[in-house]
This record gives sequence, structure tokens and C-alpha cells, in this order.
Amino acid sequence: MLTNPVLISVLLMSVLCLVKVNILLAILISAVTAGLLAGFGFGETMGLVISGMGGQAETSLSYVLLGALAVGIAETGLAAMLAKGIQKLVGKKGMVFLIVLALVSSCSQNIIPVHIAFIPILIPPLLSMMNAMRLDRRGAACALTFGLKAPYIMLPAGFGLIFHGIIADSLAANGMTGADKSKIWSYMLIPGAGMALGFLIAVFFSYRRPRNYENKSLLAGDTDSSAYVSGAFTRKHLGAAAGAVSAFVIQLLTGSLPLGALVGIGIMTAFGAIPFKAIDSTISGGIQLMGFIAFVMLVASGYANVIRESGGVDAIVQASAAMVGGNKIIAAVMMLLIGLIITMGIGSSFGTIPIVAAIYVPLCIQLGFSVPATAILVGVAGALGDAGSPASDSTLGPTSGLNADGQHNHIWDTCVPTFIHYNIPLLIFGTIGAVVF
Repeated sequence: MLTNPVLISVLLMSVLCLVKVNILLAILISAVTAGLLAGFGFGETMGLVISGMGGQAETSLSYVLLGALAVGIAETGLAAMLAKGIQKLVGKKGMVFLIVLALVSSCSQNIIPVHIAFIPILIPPLLSMMNAMRLDRRGAACALTFGLKAPYIMLPAGFGLIFHGIIADSLAANGMTGADKSKIWSYMLIPGAGMALGFLIAVFFSYRRPRNYENKSLLAGDTDSSAYVSGAFTRKHLGAAAGAVSAFVIQLLTGSLPLGALVGIGIMTAFGAIPFKAIDSTISGGIQLMGFIAFVMLVASGYANVIRESGGVDAIVQASAAMVGGNKIIAAVMMLLIGLIITMGIGSSFGTIPIVAAIYVPLCIQLGFSVPATAILVGVAGALGDAGSPASDSTLGPTSGLNADGQHNHIWDTCVPTFIHYNIPLLIFGTIGAVVF
């Protein structure tokens, strides 16, 4: 177990990130370490990384195009006007603002399932208001991540319906009958309640103290604030609104976020919201805002490929199964901890489910876990680590917005707070749920 390539590489990645090694380098170093420990050569390991990068190609392209769309919208002042409306709604009540932020983020998973697409558009214009309130951005990161994660765990709509379907299909594919997709949400309410508790602790206790930030220009460039001051709604604002709505609608109709973003940019250009001569600078601004995150997602996908091919996941699970004997509580904790390790490395809860289910389900059948208990263990094992993982879009997304002025650290201000407030409650409440059912 102590020489397991997955365990060592994930721990190495976590340590490197915590000591502030660049996340891209940390993932690459960890991937090479996993490959070498698994018996691959340098060339074969890098080949696995490169071949696996295609798994997140669409997501990475989406991020860059969404960044360009966000820059275009910001330069029209429309996002600033929306930020002004939110400011009027919440005033100087920081706790109320964080709850509103969590609700908006939750809507992005179910009501309008656009995932993190709203963050680079909405959050940067709100930073000056947050600075004025002296709001600790770690609380905002927890609010955004809660909205990106809790709904797909608990609610059977949008991404939640997809997540529950993957759980039900994975149980059935591995020999457990009676898994009904329509009932998975009711099983997941217990671990979801743990996340809700973690969110409340973050908002009302952990990050309630004021924190000072400087008012700086956004990384993607200064925005035209004239519309923000006057409140006048012009043709450019109409074009920006039409572009944003079109991007969301096209994504919902076609399932392609890059296509939606591309259509949105085209509509904004047609309306003059993005002047034709400014297209180059808008795309460059989008790359500056979201390009690094896009590359992180690509490399993280390659790292996940190395982890899968190393055989380390199977070894961890088999060794753990031999340790638990027939004790259900120990078995539940062990399986959830394994899920935490795997998802921290892969960064995808949806992608982790089929991996863990292949070994968890036969083990659960052998130990006498019920269908609801098994669904909880598989679902929570997949969700664990999504918050807190440096390579997860549930952490990369919030950082992309909150660090638009360069004052929010991805590891210490997003990953560590979300790990503490969501992974620990999920581990505790997931174990309770598995035992209760």
C-alpha cells in the first residue's frame, strides 16, 4: 500500500500545491511519479498524459471561449449593471450576499444547467463590492463550490439527473439489481445535508471576520464603467444580453458549450457589443482570464489517464477490502477515503463513479449493504475530493472569478477551505447514511 503509485502521486500533488508549486507543474510531476512507480518509462508516461488530455478538450475550449464572452460582456458594462443590482438587493449584508451567491450557483446546476459558465461573467464585476464589504473571499469560494456541487448530489434535475443516472447504471452494470435512478436523490439527502452544514459553518463562523483587499484592475483589462455609473441601457448592452442568453440556450439545445459560446460571441459582434476591430483583444483577454485553467484541465485529464492505467486504484481497493473484515462502518469509511484519494487526483466526480463502482459494488454485496447504502457509498466516494481538488472545475471555476484581480490564491483560498467544509462533512454524513440505510 505504501508504494501504491496512485496514493503516493496524489499525496505528492497535494503537498506540492500546499507549498505553492505551480499547479500545472505539480500535476505533471505527480503524473510522472505515478507512471514511474507503476513501471512505465518516462516516454510511456508522457505518452499516457498526452493521449489522456483529449478527455477534457471540449471543456478547455469552452473555458477559453467563455472567457472571451465574459470579457466582451464586461467591456459593455452589462455585468457591472447586474452587479449594481445585486448590490442594491443585498446592501452591505455580506452573509446575505454569500447566500444569494450560493443560490445563483445552484441554479447553474439544475434550473439553467450551465455549470461554471456564469462565474467569469458575473463574479469579476462584483469584486469591488466585495472589497467594500471587506468580505473574505474564502467564504465566497465556499458559496460558489456549494452551489456547483450540492445540487447534483441531492436534486434530480440538470446535472443531478445525469449524476444519479451514472450511479444507478454503475450499480446495475456491476451486479446490483433494484437501483432506481428516480430514487437516488432521496438516498443522497443525508450526505447532502452534511454539505449544507459545512456551508453554514463557512458562512456564519469560519470566514465571517472582515478581510481587506485592494481595488485593482481585472486581469483581463479595465472595463468601461460609464454604463455602470449612468445606468443607461444601450444597444451594446442589448447585444451583450442577447449573446449571453444565446450562449446558454444553444448549449442547452445542442449540449455543446463551445458552440454556445461561439454563437454568443458572434451575436455580440453583430450587435456591436464587441467591435470588429476589438475581436483580437477580446479573445486575448479570454485566454488571459481562463486559458491557464483550460490548460490545467487538459493536464489533469492526462494525469487521470496515468492513474487509471497504473493499476493502483484496484490495488488500493483490494488491500482495503482485506482490512475491513465484515465491519460495515470500517468498510464504509475505507471506501469513502479511497474515493477521496481517487477524486482528488482525477478531479471529476462524474468520471470517478464507474471506476469505484466496479470494485465497490461486489464488495458491498459481499458485506450485505443495501441498494440505498451502496448508492450512497458510490455517489459520495465519487463526490468526495471534487471540492478541494486543485484539478476540479468545482474549485477552478470559483478561482477564475475571484482571482480576476490577482488577489485570490487557488490552493489556500479555494481548495483548502472547500476541502475542510465539504469533504469532511461528506465523509461523516456519507458513513452515517450507509449505516442507516
